[in-house]
Amino acid sequence: MSGAAPGPYTLADYATLARAGTDQGVWDFWAGGAGEERTLAANAEAYDRVRFRPRVLTGVGRPDTTTRILGRTWTAPVGIAPLAYHTLADPAGEVATAGAVGRAGLPFVVSTFAGRTFEDIARAAAAPLWLQVYCFRDRDTTRTLVERAERAGFEALVLTADAPRLGRRLRDLRGGFRLPDGIVPANLTGAGFASPADHARAEFDAALDWAVIAWLRSISSLPVLVKGILTPADAQRAVEAGASGIVVSNHGGRQLDGVPATLDVLPEIADALRGAFPVLVDGGVRRGSDVLAALALGADAVLLGRPVLHGLAVGGEAGVEQVLTTVVDELAETMTFTGTPSVDRAEPALVGRPEPVGRRRGLPEPPRNRTGAPGLRKEELHSSLLDPVLDTMNFLNEVTHRYPDAVSFAPGRPYDGFFDTEDVFTYLRRYLDHLAAEGATPEQVRSAIFQYGPTAGQIRELVADSLRKDEGIDVPPASVVVTVGCQEAMFLAVRALISGPDDVLLVSSPCYVGITGAARLLDVDVRAVEEGEKGFDCADLEAALLAERACGRRPRAFYVIPDHSNPSGTTMPLSARLELLELAERHDILILEDSPYRMVSPGEQLPTLKSLDRARRVVHLGSYSKTLFPGTRVGFVVADQPVVDEAGTTGLLADELARIKSMLTVNTSPVSQAVTAGMLLTVDGRTSDLNTRTAAYYGDAMRVTLRELERCFPEDERAALGIGWNEPVGGFFLAVTVPFRADNAALERSAEEFGVIWTPMSYFYPQGGGESSLRLSISYLSHAEITDGIDRLARFVRAQAAAGPSGSR
Repeated sequence: MSGAAPGPYTLADYATLARAGTDQGVWDFWAGGAGEERTLAANAEAYDRVRFRPRVLTGVGRPDTTTRILGRTWTAPVGIAPLAYHTLADPAGEVATAGAVGRAGLPFVVSTFAGRTFEDIARAAAAPLWLQVYCFRDRDTTRTLVERAERAGFEALVLTADAPRLGRRLRDLRGGFRLPDGIVPANLTGAGFASPADHARAEFDAALDWAVIAWLRSISSLPVLVKGILTPADAQRAVEAGASGIVVSNHGGRQLDGVPATLDVLPEIADALRGAFPVLVDGGVRRGSDVLAALALGADAVLLGRPVLHGLAVGGEAGVEQVLTTVVDELAETMTFTGTPSVDRAEPALVGRPEPVGRRRGLPEPPRNRTGAPGLRKEELHSSLLDPVLDTMNFLNEVTHRYPDAVSFAPGRPYDGFFDTEDVFTYLRRYLDHLAAEGATPEQVRSAIFQYGPTAGQIRELVADSLRKDEGIDVPPASVVVTVGCQEAMFLAVRALISGPDDVLLVSSPCYVGITGAARLLDVDVRAVEEGEKGFDCADLEAALLAERACGRRPRAFYVIPDHSNPSGTTMPLSARLELLELAERHDILILEDSPYRMVSPGEQLPTLKSLDRARRVVHLGSYSKTLFPGTRVGFVVADQPVVDEAGTTGLLADELARIKSMLTVNTSPVSQAVTAGMLLTVDGRTSDLNTRTAAYYGDAMRVTLRELERCFPEDERAALGIGWNEPVGGFFLAVTVPFRADNAALERSAEEFGVIWTPMSYFYPQGGGESSLRLSISYLSHAEITDGIDRLARFVRAQAAAGPSGSR
């Protein structure tokens, strides 16, 4: 009979092994709590009391453990809590931990008292790093720490608010604990660190108040979370003071003994914030099932503390990775047994709790501002207003305005040098003459300009005629809805097609932020289908469809830009287009085809998906912002899919979109429609005739950009430097891969020190990705500006690469 396979199997096993191999004083420093350790024990006991109420026959196969917090996707709702001196467990310390959590795809909150430098940790990290902040009496010390971390690529600050001094930890007092020789905080200067309690009494600012959050925001662009929250009042006060999230924490039972377990106060705190801000929790988490319990009671994620040190002490970097794998595997197992398809579906009923009272009975008393007048809390507005995707363009505009002398490759706006202002009046007159020639009376002509007009649009016949001549899309005018730009077309399509919480919109990733922003405003679940090096692959889409259905969800539509995509610039080959149409029919989904750049790109274009569509699987989204001029704000959606009501009457999807539009914008500006119609009439519906010079202009700009990249980065240097780019055959955009994290901090440095602005590609990945690539837009720059801008970009890339993967200086 064979023996059992060697462990460890649980986090408790790791704790046992770590204790056996660790000096007693160090173990007590890790394991001990404040006072009589009542709170330390209560944290674990709270999870021990949890009893799950599973549902059976739910069809949940492989549950989705991913979550998205502060704009980044985590593979599981688990982060690493701030723990001082990982070097007590292993000489590699936080560098080993960072390597393990990076492979696990989880974030790491690095302690102010880390035993390794921020720069070393960042070089080893492949997942988000946050800095835990103790605020010192000497604010310059704190400022220096924050600035160093931000330069190293850290993405958030976690203010420890429950430590005006360290708690009275009896194990340390009785053992006379002092840090072993050689264990020091690598990011601080000075002396007196051997006794953590004595150092804290001497250096921590015990008089902190809520103003510290504003101060941290004034010295850093990073979001601030407040750790140490145990009451709803403090949670609300934190977000009112400007925090971007909170951590429900009693410091692992190491500060004030006798306070409640974090799990016990979590529900009322989460209810007070109503899902508007990230709520994390730490303390007592020792199993993957504990993670699911915390999510069910209102947390967005947990932070894992002592077990990480146990894993590090037992097996170094591999030990940490094994601890995290154990937790995530146990979480997935518990989700499967309880019929929980995704982490965002964990509800109070899962652990036998009713929905919080505040959620059942409505909002509390309206808040009052400092003058006593009624006010609004941002957390009580729609949660999409806190989503970073809604801030991406604002951030780029802010950077552009802050550095007006920089060469900006960020804006994707069309070039307007070929337009003559007087032409607007010519086109308007052309349309009015057309109406008269068609038999309209003077009153009808006047009404066509000065009244609302039909919701679906008054120029649908001309749009349909142009699509037939330009694109080979032959549809009746009744299947066209004229919209306020393509953004409204996206909004209408998503709103109509996604009818319930189990419906899913899939998007080709990286993708245009307009579609993910529209989905976020509508509370629509988005799932990304990642492009490979050669672009979109139908096999990846099919795998995503099957995975969604296995989790009980219903994929409804797939959004894609097949030609000269924004942001990557890739173009889908004809074979992939045909395969996609066959797949859509076989899996009964629709394709949302966005196609803004075809007519303004040189050379012959591949046929649109809609022109190839024989089964009415494609909803075609379009805009005249690029092909005519952006000020028209006229777009359209082609929706010729039949819709049958309960009475058996058949209409068109376009009719349903028009009904939604009637409650949104009512109609598209008749004046804008008239100017658009005049332009279409002038060229007999062939917008390609209007864009001969424009397409040549953009094609030349792309060629110059690619030429200058080759000049500034010779082929032998590219491999050594780790830089590359794609070569689009049209459109406005191309993607550049770089050997560092191309985030907002890098962009700020690029603009400030090198005078060149670009767009982080990570903006365009709905579920995380693109951290080491950037987007260049070539649409609005002269050839001289492109040459100068690429020179500046090359200097920046070399300087940033020399600083290492994090780009720190």
